[in-house]
Amino acid sequence: MAQHSEMTLFDSSGQRLYLTPEERKRFAEAATKHSITNEARTFCRMLYYTGCRPSEALQLTSDRINFAENSVVLRSLKKRKDANGNPRPVFRSVPLPDSFLDELNLVHNIKDAKHPVSLWPWSRATGWTRVKEVMAVADIEGVHATCKGLRHGFGVAHAMKKTALPSISKWLGHEDIKTTAIYLQVCGEEERALAAAVWD
Repeated sequence: MAQHSEMTLFDSSGQRLYLTPEERKRFAEAATKHSITNEARTFCRMLYYTGCRPSEALQLTSDRINFAENSVVLRSLKKRKDANGNPRPVFRSVPLPDSFLDELNLVHNIKDAKHPVSLWPWSRATGWTRVKEVMAVADIEGVHATCKGLRHGFGVAHAMKKTALPSISKWLGHEDIKTTAIYLQVCGEEERALAAAVWD
């Protein structure tokens, strides 16, 4: 059986499909300083902090920002079915930094909203364009300079920091933790140090 595209971190030519931690840092800095609008900045930073898919961010409404628990509630948009084969909505809560929550409220006026409002009422093409603009400013090029590359970079960064696999799986909305385990394949600093011990 062919491996699903979500399950690989390298393309058929061996090129990586994820952002390195250093590239993620550059992306976050570029999003903060060079996004063309405040809304573009918060959109890119939401992807950075949560690893969510752009389509999941685009369907976020103001009532999904939970200031009491310092988190955002995302709906997993991959098709899920119940025991009877019917579509089953699945939601997940992802922690957010206090500073970003304050930024979201400032830009989108969330706490004063009388009714749930869309945070980014854009098309998917517009969302991708905003990310592409920030990638360019951050000087990130190649097959990994994509929204999926940013999502994979989130998983890789957490795996390298030894975040518990169930937490990474939950935050990314994976149905099977085996999907998340792909991020453990990336060679981190500790693994390199172990290998280097026998190079002499």
